[in-house]
Amino acid sequence: MTSGLARFETQETADGGQINLSGPWTVRNVGEHDAALRAIASSVSNTPRHMQGRVVIDLSEVTTLDTAGAWIVHRTQRDLADAGADVQISGANTTQSGLIELARESDQPCDVEPDRGTALEAIAERMGRAVVMLVSEFLAMLNMVGLVMAVIGRIIVRPRTLRLTSVVSQMERVGLDAVPIVALLTFLIGAVLAQQGASQLKLFGAEVYTVNLVAISMLRELAVLITAIIVAGRSGSAFTAEIGSMKVREEIDAMRTLGMDPIAVLVAPRVIALVLMLPVLTFIADIMGLLGGGVVTYFALDISPQIYLQRVDVAVASNTFFVGLIKAPFLAIAIAVIGCLEGMRVTGSAESVGERTTSSVVKAIFTVIVLNALFAIFFTAVGY
Repeated sequence: MTSGLARFETQETADGGQINLSGPWTVRNVGEHDAALRAIASSVSNTPRHMQGRVVIDLSEVTTLDTAGAWIVHRTQRDLADAGADVQISGANTTQSGLIELARESDQPCDVEPDRGTALEAIAERMGRAVVMLVSEFLAMLNMVGLVMAVIGRIIVRPRTLRLTSVVSQMERVGLDAVPIVALLTFLIGAVLAQQGASQLKLFGAEVYTVNLVAISMLRELAVLITAIIVAGRSGSAFTAEIGSMKVREEIDAMRTLGMDPIAVLVAPRVIALVLMLPVLTFIADIMGLLGGGVVTYFALDISPQIYLQRVDVAVASNTFFVGLIKAPFLAIAIAVIGCLEGMRVTGSAESVGERTTSSVVKAIFTVIVLNALFAIFFTAVGY
């Protein structure tokens, strides 16, 4: 059989058969003969009759042999031996014999499927990976916070370095543009909370305490939490998408080439804007939540606005309002840092932008809920 420069032929001998190889048996040529050699040595039933005795593989006319050719020779020898033939190799020089021996030594069976271990080991491994990932994410966030704080420190020392236009633009986008959705959702949540609370408190004749329920819940916990979640989904994802798109277009690399710090240009204005605007949005959410509760109590419990405001004044102490408001800047830092950090992690594809945007929203909402819970536990423990 002939194909290109490499070729082989079979012939019968007195005690069996012979396979004569000639030409360069290298990776460029052996593929053309692979199927034919497999067919000769596939099994006893498919092996020609004259190949069932003594078979000699003659390499005397082989001009070049590399590891691919050596593997083909070894595999043919092995398969013929498995089929019941007595196989010998002749005509090979020292180098060729060494390559064939190397192929023989490397022909070791291996497990295709790795050992998965027990279910307990798998659970422990996944838990370990989750802990390591959580710690690495926490350290990355701390690193980003440190970089932003360093930039803000330079701004305090040299106020002229503040990019006021960028900060004001971001304040409009994350604050003013978010007022309608924050106001609507917190109004509805306050209304639903009042309606559900009133329906249950009526069973005990204590429906007047619906006002206390709405006021304390909205001012202390729900207003800031709902606002932060809305901002995380709305502005945090926008931060990631914007910075990620700039990363894909290599604009951030261009900034560094021009000597500009991306943290100062892109991240710090967004963090400052969100820290300033989230308390404002939280205050609006407080007012709208109380307004929603007031509307429901007026129609469902016949509590007039004057009495409603009086009950709110009695139920709410000054610390109740400030507990909710104090959380807002910390939640804003977490949202902005996570959004910008995920944007910086985008690689050069649109798919990466989508993945990092989704990751940003999930991580930001998770962090907001965890921080809010920690604050609630702390303030309760100190009696504030």
